[in-house]
Amino acid sequence: MEISDDNLRTLGQYLQQTLNPDVNIRKPAEKFLEGVEVNQNYPVLLLHLVHTADVDMTIRVAGAIAFKNYIKRNWSVEDDQIDRIHATDRTTIKGLIVKLMLSSPEAIQKQLSDAISIIGKTDFPLKWPELITQMVEHFTTGDFNVINGILRTAHSLFKKYRYEFKSNELWTEIKYVLEKIAKPLTDLLIATMALTQTHGNDANALKVIYGSLVLMAKVFYSLNFQDLPEFFEDNMETWMTNFHALLSANVKLLETSDEEDAGVMEQLKSQVCDNIALYAQKYDEEFQPYLPQFVQVVWSLLVSTGLQPKYDLLVSNALQFLSSVADRSHYRNLFEDSNVLNSICEKVIIPNMEFRQSDQELFEDNPEEYTRRDIEGSDVDTRRRAACDLVNTLSQNFEARIMEIFGQYLQVMLQKYTENPQINWRNKDAALYLVTSLVSRGATQRHGVTQTSQLVSIPQFCQQHILPELERADVNDLPVLKADSIKYVMTFRSILPREMVMGTLPQLVRHLTSESAVIHTYSACAIEKILVMKDSNSIPIVGANDLAPLANDILTNLFATLDRPVSEENEYIMKAIMRSFSTLQDKVIPFLNVALPKLTEKLQAVCKNPSRPHFNHYLFETFSLSIRIVCRNNSSAVASFEDVLFPIFQGILFQGILQQDIQEFIPYVFQLLSLLMELTPTGAIPEPYMQLLPHLLAPVLWERPANISPLVRLLSAFAAQAAPQIVGQDKLSGFLGVFQKLIASKSGFLGVFQKLIASKVNDHEGFHLMQNIIQHFPTEALAPYQKQIFILLFQRLSSSKTTKYVINLITFFSLYMVKYSPDELVSTIDGIQAHMFGMVLEKLFIPELQKVSGVIERKIVACGITKLLCECQIMYNGEYQKYWSQLLQAVICFFEMPRDESTFPDDHFIEIDDTPAFQSTSAKLNFANNSRPDPLQAITEPRQFLAQSLGSLSSSRPGFLPPLVNVINQQSLTILQGYLSKFGIQLM
Repeated sequence: MEISDDNLRTLGQYLQQTLNPDVNIRKPAEKFLEGVEVNQNYPVLLLHLVHTADVDMTIRVAGAIAFKNYIKRNWSVEDDQIDRIHATDRTTIKGLIVKLMLSSPEAIQKQLSDAISIIGKTDFPLKWPELITQMVEHFTTGDFNVINGILRTAHSLFKKYRYEFKSNELWTEIKYVLEKIAKPLTDLLIATMALTQTHGNDANALKVIYGSLVLMAKVFYSLNFQDLPEFFEDNMETWMTNFHALLSANVKLLETSDEEDAGVMEQLKSQVCDNIALYAQKYDEEFQPYLPQFVQVVWSLLVSTGLQPKYDLLVSNALQFLSSVADRSHYRNLFEDSNVLNSICEKVIIPNMEFRQSDQELFEDNPEEYTRRDIEGSDVDTRRRAACDLVNTLSQNFEARIMEIFGQYLQVMLQKYTENPQINWRNKDAALYLVTSLVSRGATQRHGVTQTSQLVSIPQFCQQHILPELERADVNDLPVLKADSIKYVMTFRSILPREMVMGTLPQLVRHLTSESAVIHTYSACAIEKILVMKDSNSIPIVGANDLAPLANDILTNLFATLDRPVSEENEYIMKAIMRSFSTLQDKVIPFLNVALPKLTEKLQAVCKNPSRPHFNHYLFETFSLSIRIVCRNNSSAVASFEDVLFPIFQGILFQGILQQDIQEFIPYVFQLLSLLMELTPTGAIPEPYMQLLPHLLAPVLWERPANISPLVRLLSAFAAQAAPQIVGQDKLSGFLGVFQKLIASKSGFLGVFQKLIASKVNDHEGFHLMQNIIQHFPTEALAPYQKQIFILLFQRLSSSKTTKYVINLITFFSLYMVKYSPDELVSTIDGIQAHMFGMVLEKLFIPELQKVSGVIERKIVACGITKLLCECQIMYNGEYQKYWSQLLQAVICFFEMPRDESTFPDDHFIEIDDTPAFQSTSAKLNFANNSRPDPLQAITEPRQFLAQSLGSLSSSRPGFLPPLVNVINQQSLTILQGYLSKFGIQLM
């Protein structure tokens, strides 16, 4: 693309059209831009447009966003991908972007700053060493529009240091950055602090200046996160003195009337609290001289800061700083004084545990967010959680004194509540929160709190103060306390007696009818967590017989809740339904006539607009459970499920191939179809499955990693249930085509399967499919394809030899010998190349046998090798006899020696795209899973099979075996003689 006025105008017009609400205008414009972005000069043209002052600002901002997204999609290039950005464009972009970013309005500057950070992730510092020099040289300009642009970019570029793992490359990069920026940043801090005095009466200037200090504090945090840099240690006095001054600062001109959103001073003080907490936690020895003055100033800050939401992050960070200090044994002296503890409890902790008006608004207006904060742990930056953490830390270090102080407060709070519950319910809410903070010592996601302080009796408190709230007749009365009480049961479910936990179930079921979304959500969550609890013997504390009396009420109430507009796709409700089905098992069957139509209706609804992944997952899990429970004892019921679900599944599959937003359901559909097929009575499967089969081989389905494992399982089910139909309809070649694509090397195939072909992650799926094919298809049907299959196997082995591949190959060859014969394996391999089977013995079987793992896999390998030793004449009396004794010794070691866990070099060069993505595992349905069948069920002891096989060979050829056996080493010979003796075999 030429950089011309005409092209700039055209680009601007299409960018403007992408903002149009009319989809008929917007979509074609997006398609056009997507089509031209591969052209040379496209990104440079975008930058020119963004920098052209007479272009409408809306279009310029749209261009900046388009540029950033273009960089995000295309700048990083994997080894097996084509670089979509021309080399000259890369050079031009890096030459222009910093200058353009610094001279742009703030809205554009932010987008270009993000683009620089994205480029920096791959190119800085090795491919773009001049970037930091270009940035730092602008610190002295005095232009804060420029300086803030640089600081914003630096923050975005360096914040990765907060979470990256330690490595030599990381240390090298940080060292390089520090050499360039540490001193200029410190000088900038000093100069900017001076400007706060110079412009003390100019509100606009102060807002910009303090905004710069916020960014400097953020950059400081990133640069100091991994380790304490020598420069900052040497200049700690400068930084800490200024941090102390900023925490003490009271800039009236920057105070805002907005009670919700934090102003620049709140942001700055919050970040400074983060910085000093970092030093207190990680560099306490060096920081110790400054710590007492910071404890004092933070304490004063907390006492003087109001309860408005705009201060929440500041108060949270300040409390976390105090927690980090109180947690260090050598700082305890700062808190040991009774007056200090009393003051902290009264003036800091209690006020920040109160249930505020903003909390009540969240409870009522945004129950989903309230739930996420309160029981999912996303409240890490809230006052209450920070106050809770401080109480917990103090109670561990000063337990008796803290309990004495708070014991008085608890009595007062609970007494006030008793006097007037409707007015003083907030007092009990704070009391419940305080008790939880005081006594919790250890917790897990699965079990809740597992360790508590001995100074409060959890069961007694529950009996006196929790159960009365749950037993109150009106489930809508005092809703916050209802939610608190349910949360208490959830939190301490592993500490409370079993009888008490079981006794709460009827009340929890009753509270599912509450109008409050928080209450019925908490009830469902608590029920689900109780149903998965197990005793010390791993037996569920609630069994099917325990839950059966409540089954009607629990299922009625759960499904009724799904009809409420606020909870139509409530994941906690759906999870509780799933868990109830799982616990009830056969006892749920009488309720399925009502439940299944409701589930089907819900499935049809979510297919139209899938928006809640967790809800959808639990919905499909519930279908899996229903199918398994009903059909395991009544296989004829499979058809009923198929009649209901098949039309929906067909819609999902055919729409999902075309529509991005429904593709997440496809792996679920494959798993449910697999389950239905596996439960189908032996015989011809229904014709709709056969009509579906060609569509399962569509390339687009195999492009998504999440589809691969479910697709292989479904095709395996076809192999097990429909082999005669597949052969009869001449569809076997399609199966083998999939297998080839799963295991082959990249050089063998092109096109849409390129990534899949090259993938080292999915080769085991190819073997799984092929093993099912050779188990269920007749030999003559596979004969035309055998040589091609084996050629592919050896091509992949020579091009990329990974441990997983070798293990799977040994297992496959062994199953092939068990299913057909060892002679068939030898002749097939030698048919590719003369004497090739000798190389297989020498390079694969004998040296690598010990790597095989898995009970079924090891049995298959042991039996396959035994057959090779005892049933293959060319092995014991022909060309390959020289390997016989070595292979016998290898199989004895296979039985008796530890597994070989060494790996091959290729294991360590798996491509980034080959690593399993979240989507690959998140789509797995636990209740649809089937254990892998054992193809050798008749053989229970492989050692006995070896001994008996050797005995049969010996009896058919007396005197032949002893010379071959006696050459193995003495240890192996002794072990073999033990096998023979144990199973009554004597070699002749």
